[in-house]
Amino acid sequence: MHLLVGLGNIGDKYQNTRHNIGFLVIDFITKNLNTSNINNPNFQSELLKSGYNLFSKPKTYMNNSGTAVRAIMDYYKIDLENVIIIHDDLDLPFGTVKYKIGGGHGGHNGLKSLDSNITKEYIRVRVGIGKPEDKDQVANYVLSDFSKREIEVLYSKIIPHVASSIDALKELNIDEVKSKFSLKI
Repeated sequence: MHLLVGLGNIGDKYQNTRHNIGFLVIDFITKNLNTSNINNPNFQSELLKSGYNLFSKPKTYMNNSGTAVRAIMDYYKIDLENVIIIHDDLDLPFGTVKYKIGGGHGGHNGLKSLDSNITKEYIRVRVGIGKPEDKDQVANYVLSDFSKREIEVLYSKIIPHVASSIDALKELNIDEVKSKFSLKI
């Protein structure tokens, strides 16, 4: 079984923010799948199941994502190598997608929470959102909405690309996925 987790924040005001790219990808992937809802308050997640895949959007807000992921992993006995985390990355320009296992959190509070709850050795799908010129504006930047042009590019190129790479992440080693699916628009 694989657990695919999109990082983000719950609530309408966060729906199209840069920090919610993980939620947007999970919504895109599951839109046309035959899924069932799993309602268990211990998971602190919007959790869908399709075949041997679980799709999670933690309801803990970004900073506590790791507690939700840990609860799901423990209940379903999911190995760390079968956990795929989709998240925004300030250090990558908008239009860039990279893949890796482990690494630092780069100040990303969702990744910090995951690292402390499940270790750092999970598969990461890093979706570039760019960064503000002023480092003091990072919090406002990640919680701001994508522009209309960015939304168009997200839904026409980036999100479908990430969705198409998910099966490869389950079947190939990370180096093969990097060489075949890394993206720079």
